[in-house]
Amino acid sequence: QVQLVQSGGGLVQPGGSLRLSCAASTNLFSIPVMAWYRQAPGNQRESVATITSGGTTDYVDSVKGRFTISRDNTKNTVSLQMNSLKPEDTAVYYCYAKKVRDFWGQGTQVTVSS
Repeated sequence: QVQLVQSGGGLVQPGGSLRLSCAASTNLFSIPVMAWYRQAPGNQRESVATITSGGTTDYVDSVKGRFTISRDNTKNTVSLQMNSLKPEDTAVYYCYAKKVRDFWGQGTQVTVSS
C-alpha cells in the first residue's frame, strides 16, 4: 500500500509558475514509476510527466520545456515545477505511483487565469 499526499497548486496568472509536491508513505526506490496526471473538465485524465526509479523522465509534448518533474529520494517526495503556465494547463493534477498496482494522490486544483 502506498499513500500519496499532495501539496501546492492554486490560482496563477498566465506566464506564472507553480510547484506541486507529492509525499509518498514508502521509500521511492521501491516505486518503479511515479508521475503527474491532470484532468480538465470534460477531458480524460492524461499523463503530464513521468519519472522512473532510475531518474528517467518523460513529458507530454504540450508541457515540454515548461514543466520539470523531479524526485527527492531522501524525503520520499516527487515534485512538478510548472513554469510559463497557460490557461490550457488549468486542471486537477494528480500524483501517481505504480507499484504492482496503481496509487493516486487526492488531487490538486491548478487554475491559470488573468
